Amino acid sequence: MATVTLTAENFDEVAQSDGIVLVDFWAEWCGPCRRFAPVFEKAAGNHPDIVFGKVDTDAQQELSERFGIASIPTLMAIRDGVIVFAEPGALPAPTLENVIEQVRGLDMEDVRSRLKSS
Repeated sequence: MATVTLTAENFDEVAQSDGIVLVDFWAEWCGPCRRFAPVFEKAAGNHPDIVFGKVDTDAQQELSERFGIASIPTLMAIRDGVIVFAEPGALPAPTLENVIEQVRGLDMEDVRSRLKSS
């Protein structure tokens, strides 16, 4: 599956859907972003049940500010509308796969109850 371009106009609709959404915050001029892009694209092809979205931080400064993106690339994982992971840095493929498996394995009832109590 190809990646989806996320903008201020469609981000909430995509992020609030059921399932897993992985978001790559990137910029054209960013060397680590360019190195991470093929890893992200390959993972998108290997996981057709996950939405892989890309946010161009230059074109979508509003989204970058909204999520406090201070370093790129930043990977964000959203499951069932809840941000469950966000970390800057270009991940190697095995680490990205590990993040995906951990996000798949989350008990979302537990996650939601912890969010309510904090």
